Amino acid sequence: MLVKPLLILVGPTAVGKTEVSLRLAQALDGEVVSADSRQVYRGMDIGTAKPSPAELAAVPHHLIDIKSPGEVISLGEYKQLAEACIADIQGRGRLPLLVGGTGQYVRAVVQGWTVPEVPPQPDLRAELAELAERAGKDALFARLQALDPASAARIDPRNLRRVIRAIEVTLVSGRPFSAWQTHVPPPFTPIQIGLTRPREQLYARADARIEGMFAAGFVAEVEKLLAAGYGPDSPGFSSLGYREVAAYLAGEHDLETAQLLIRRRTREFIRRQYNWFRLDDPAINWFDLAESVVSIQYSVISGQWSVISKN
Repeated sequence: MLVKPLLILVGPTAVGKTEVSLRLAQALDGEVVSADSRQVYRGMDIGTAKPSPAELAAVPHHLIDIKSPGEVISLGEYKQLAEACIADIQGRGRLPLLVGGTGQYVRAVVQGWTVPEVPPQPDLRAELAELAERAGKDALFARLQALDPASAARIDPRNLRRVIRAIEVTLVSGRPFSAWQTHVPPPFTPIQIGLTRPREQLYARADARIEGMFAAGFVAEVEKLLAAGYGPDSPGFSSLGYREVAAYLAGEHDLETAQLLIRRRTREFIRRQYNWFRLDDPAINWFDLAESVVSIQYSVISGQWSVISKN
């Protein structure tokens, strides 16, 4: 019997995922399950490029606006919520579309990761971050190598957040972080579509999006969040742009500098996303949106879903 399908739409920021996901969802009687780690936060609409109210009304969306900017959402919590949404959508006879650029979210769901049930430990994280600041990232990574060589072999030493999480899970659970990295086959057939564009075109689109964010009131959005008691240390403020604008409002730099920093961080983020979603990954059907149109079809004879279409 054919396992129920899950359509996965991935790609870097500003590539055009929202537009394509809406088109596919409307054509295939689908609903979108967001795989964006920043669109979970309420009141953070402009800077996270959430779908507009009209877009949200056109197609049902899930896992958007489910947390306050002061709350943390763990990978395990996200995976549980996403799996529940997918099962509910399939149970109603509709097609779930997992859409987003947060590679860890996508992989956890699609590959059936067993996620450590270890909540964030703020004091321990602060202690480990202080060690990295005082003795350097290499010293922190050396600690991971001593605790869990298998994880150290897989984690980029420059990825401070991942190094800290691996140490945190190992110390709190008493079990190496690598021992948690098992996979349980998910109860669906994944159809993965990757969206890409030429890099310079992608950067230009990202720059235009940033200009549009400021024109739409991004500074006022950050002011409102600060007035509500959230700030640079809040989990939501790790989203691109929010700390830069908060620093501008605090007089630490001018608006032009804030915009420049956001453009720079966005380009770095795009490069990191391509490390998660690799163009040579055989599991992902890649389409260059500069030259391709994406569609999906189902064969009753073969019982298979497939990606079709090119201009």
